[in-house]
Amino acid sequence: MTSVAVAVNGRPGGSGGKDSLRAVKWAVENLMEKAHHFVLIHVVPTITSIPSSSGHPVPVKDLDANAVTMYLYEIKVKFEEIFVPYKKLCKTGEMETLVLEGDNPAAALVRYISDSRITYLVLGSWSSNFLTRKIKGPGIPSTVLKDAPGTCTIYVVSKDNLITNSVNALSTSGRSSKIWLFSQNKHGSFRIKKLPSGHYSSYVESKDFDMIKQGNYPTTEHGVPDTHKTEAERLRTELRNTVAMYNQACENLVHAQAKIHLISSDCLEESKRVNAALKREETFRKIAAEEKEKHLEAVKEIEIARNLLTKEGYEREIAELNYLKESVEKQKIAHALFLSDKRYKKYTREEIKMATDNFSENNLIGEGAYGKVYTCKLDHIPVAIKVLRPGADKKHEFLKEVEVLSKLRHPHMVLLLGACPEDGCLVYEFMEKGNLEDHIFRRSGRPSLPWFIRFRIAFEIACGLAFLHNSKPDPIVHCDLKPGNILLDKNYVSKIGDVGLAKLISDVVPDNITEYGDSIIAGTLFYMDPEYQRTGTIRPKSDVYAFGIITLQLLAGCRPKGLLLRVEGALENGSIYEILDKSVTDWPLPEAEELARIALKCSSLRCRDRPDLDEEVLPVLKKLVDFADLHTEVQTFNIDAPGHYYCPILQEIMVDPYIAPDGFTYEHKAIKLWLEKHNVSPVTRQRLQQKILHPNHTLRSAIQEWASRVKHPQLLYIVRRNSVCGLAITKLRYKMWHQDSKMYIQYLTRRPPMDEDRHGTHIEQ
Repeated sequence: MTSVAVAVNGRPGGSGGKDSLRAVKWAVENLMEKAHHFVLIHVVPTITSIPSSSGHPVPVKDLDANAVTMYLYEIKVKFEEIFVPYKKLCKTGEMETLVLEGDNPAAALVRYISDSRITYLVLGSWSSNFLTRKIKGPGIPSTVLKDAPGTCTIYVVSKDNLITNSVNALSTSGRSSKIWLFSQNKHGSFRIKKLPSGHYSSYVESKDFDMIKQGNYPTTEHGVPDTHKTEAERLRTELRNTVAMYNQACENLVHAQAKIHLISSDCLEESKRVNAALKREETFRKIAAEEKEKHLEAVKEIEIARNLLTKEGYEREIAELNYLKESVEKQKIAHALFLSDKRYKKYTREEIKMATDNFSENNLIGEGAYGKVYTCKLDHIPVAIKVLRPGADKKHEFLKEVEVLSKLRHPHMVLLLGACPEDGCLVYEFMEKGNLEDHIFRRSGRPSLPWFIRFRIAFEIACGLAFLHNSKPDPIVHCDLKPGNILLDKNYVSKIGDVGLAKLISDVVPDNITEYGDSIIAGTLFYMDPEYQRTGTIRPKSDVYAFGIITLQLLAGCRPKGLLLRVEGALENGSIYEILDKSVTDWPLPEAEELARIALKCSSLRCRDRPDLDEEVLPVLKKLVDFADLHTEVQTFNIDAPGHYYCPILQEIMVDPYIAPDGFTYEHKAIKLWLEKHNVSPVTRQRLQQKILHPNHTLRSAIQEWASRVKHPQLLYIVRRNSVCGLAITKLRYKMWHQDSKMYIQYLTRRPPMDEDRHGTHIEQ
């Protein structure tokens, strides 16, 4: 059976190499007819590893066999595309394809033709330029010609040459050679060379070559006797047979030598394996002896452990009983502490229903994804009650908002007054002027805000965010800051609300390090940090992005979509006035441009490019607010200070506020004198577990800012009087309060009137 193999190269999806196309075409034209088996071969490198999603290849030996098999199958299917251009050269379609693995293509081809008993192997040649540039050492065709078994005829096809290792049909002399080169010149003649040496060469015209194949030779003019012709014919036949036998013997000798070399290599490898096995056996014997010693030691240790087991079991039971006892005591203490938690008031379901007139629609002032918001009065105070939507899966957010808000007390954070855990209700202070979004878009009859109030709102929002981000022990990220969550009181003082989505970050790290990862993206689209949308990573500067968008809306009075590009274009063209809210006619353009630039920095796409609130943003906003206060004539102003600026003991504006253990803030000297003689709270009358005081720097700054902004002679006199008279006045009022409460009440009646809802300020440390 005649088997023909053609080695080809190329890449999947390509059009095939020129040399390989030439080789396949030559094989189809010259060998296809007499071939019983015709196969195309391509050699790929041995697959020792498989790429992974991490970018690092995984060794085949470390993977499951099924996974490796599937990968090899996919690779071979992919490389089947290489054979497509070559199959088109065969019209009968009787070609087979085969992909071999091997780091040395020549060795892989030689091994294949030896194992498969291939009769003919056809290869394409290569260009000299390629050989000169790329190949150092023998190429694939020369290696195959050198190492191929004698039973296989090798043809190397190039553009003008045909190299083979057999020329039996053309040999007319007693000499034979292993490798021959046929080259055709432009005159149609063939030139025959023996390779690789040049000791034998001859030129045979094509007509003479035909005569040799047909057995016709020229004779002399007078002829030769028939007996001589017969004898010559017999000698020529014997010569051809002898040459053929000699060639066959040479091929058998080469094949035998190859087998001897292979057997010798196998014997050497086997000898090495035997020696290695002997060494391993000796090593295993030593290991066995060591393991035996370890076993004896382990047996002794087990005996000792058994003796200790009973003792340890008894001690463990005693320890478990003690732990159970301590756990029960801790649970009792925790339960008692929870019941005595006075950070917010717990309302019953009946109290909420009665206050809202059974959740009447007349009291409804808003509705969102969380639920409905009602306004009513509780304890004679106007409040806003947010009710969890029935059946909504928001219990976790409700508990989180109670947990977060109960710890927060800040002038620019919405105050949580109480909660009803039964129905999922939150009781907030009522904000008369609604939310900032209604004022920006002038909905529900809300008026447009003047520029100086917009400047102050931006500053107050930044102060509230700075307070959240600097909370101890864990910073807080709001996650859903937007105009709808910025509420305004009757004096247009802004406060941040709706912290149900807030995240507690355990540690503050640089902006390029992940602080908090969440697989569920939460928030409002146009105010959401782009890095948070892309990676699910939340940082304090995620709120800075939302703050920048809100500030730009305060300037432009429009929707956030496309606002960044509009503001950037206006700043580049020096036409900031074109994007400012037209409902405000007296914008200070330089200050508005400065505010727009700091807002654009806050709205940078990358966290690392956004400015720091405390060090960069707040100083700029403070300067703009001071400018607004100096250049704005306020027509009406309420001189009364907020209620939490007053000391619950003295009923005076505090100069040095301190937080007491009951959670309320007092004038330092007043609460210090109180604690020297009492161990109960001046407000709640409950026993205090400790008497440690903490300065309330936030409230002190707020009072000083308010006093400087008001510039009222009476208020300045009050503040100055408190700071000058100091301890003497405080002691006098303290003595008046405890010796004669009626006299102190009469003293208070001579003071300016105060709001009915003044109360202490509680900030969790």
